[in-house]
Amino acid sequence: MTEAAPQIPALTVETSPIADPGPLAAHLDRDRPLLWRRRGFGIRGHGEAVRLEFSGEQRMTDAAAAWKQLVAAATITDPLRVPGTGLVAFGTFTFAADSAQTSVLIVPSVVVGRAEGRFWLTRIRQTDASTGTGTGTGTDEPFAADLPATEPLGTRPHVALTPGSLSPEGYTKIVGEGVRRIRDGLLSKVVLARDLTGRLDDGGDIRTTIATLADGYPDCWTFAVDGFFGASPETLVGVHSGTVTARVLAGSAARGTDAASDLDAATALATSTKDQDEHEFAVQSVLSSLRPHSRGVVASETPFTLKLPNLWHLASDVEGLLDDGATSLDLIQSLHPTAAVAGTPTPDAVRLLGELEPFDRGRYAGPVGWVDADGDGEWAVALRSAQLDADGTVTAWAGAGIVADSVPEQELVETRMKFRPIADAFDPAE
Repeated sequence: MTEAAPQIPALTVETSPIADPGPLAAHLDRDRPLLWRRRGFGIRGHGEAVRLEFSGEQRMTDAAAAWKQLVAAATITDPLRVPGTGLVAFGTFTFAADSAQTSVLIVPSVVVGRAEGRFWLTRIRQTDASTGTGTGTGTDEPFAADLPATEPLGTRPHVALTPGSLSPEGYTKIVGEGVRRIRDGLLSKVVLARDLTGRLDDGGDIRTTIATLADGYPDCWTFAVDGFFGASPETLVGVHSGTVTARVLAGSAARGTDAASDLDAATALATSTKDQDEHEFAVQSVLSSLRPHSRGVVASETPFTLKLPNLWHLASDVEGLLDDGATSLDLIQSLHPTAAVAGTPTPDAVRLLGELEPFDRGRYAGPVGWVDADGDGEWAVALRSAQLDADGTVTAWAGAGIVADSVPEQELVETRMKFRPIADAFDPAE
């Protein structure tokens, strides 16, 4: 059931250019880190001017409608007019409609951003209806282009991640069952995940873990929204000035131990029939979802191998011009879940993973990203990710695409490789 529509406040928004603020991940808000960063682009949030929560089947549609209302009621001063300036919200959405976790859009009180040698600060406040001016969230100081004070990063915390709802043996068992269903002709592919859990010690500084991910995976989208954090290599959708883009990843292999074995691993992946088939399912899923919005949308002719610190991936880029003025929030509703994180046919795969996975995915493999006042924005598939709960519990997830010739023990090894970014971002015990 969809929740009642949230109250939509009027906002006053002002963006100003600033000097280089330094590395964004090095100055996160300790209590509520908000970050979206890749290469030279990034935005960092402090505080919460507005928080909107959604759940149920219509959570993304409801978010798109609420965002349009929020933008319509806002007074925005933005002399820079580049991606990430003006009114922006960070967002994360659950994989499943019946998740116990909520989906959120968070408008920070302060946003610090950088892109292509330009730097900015945006202050966002709820408008006083009697005066038409911005009112503080806990302070009455006027707008000013000064950076918010932050605490220095602490020591990287140690979190020992151990099997959660599924043991390794339990995972190979459900993979075997998935293969059986595929060979019986019930579906072509299913993506099955498993979870690891641990606990952040009192005083542990999760910001240091997030900064470690940002430094270690500069070509991934490093994100932190509402306790959910990670470094995802897969762009679900980007929308900028009427152009829609996506990057599809499906099919993976471990990096080699030296230059020769690394090249062999990439070549084997690029020529693997199993991985090529899995990748094609994912590409066609994205294209079919985007065609109602972009008749001319196209994908790379052949997938390329994408090199990450711990993995090779098969990747394809997708691009087109939007025909219907859809926003990035409209498109995440159309695209999610893709075959890369659910399977093919997607409705059948979602039902099967709901049957075989003994846990709530929460926001894992859902859309995570940001949106601006024009509806433009960038959204990743929330992979290589973990959720930090208020009690210090950390839950991480990783999955593998299962097709007819999948070998359960090999798929288990693949999940171990995919857990590495999160596991390595926590300081080892010894």
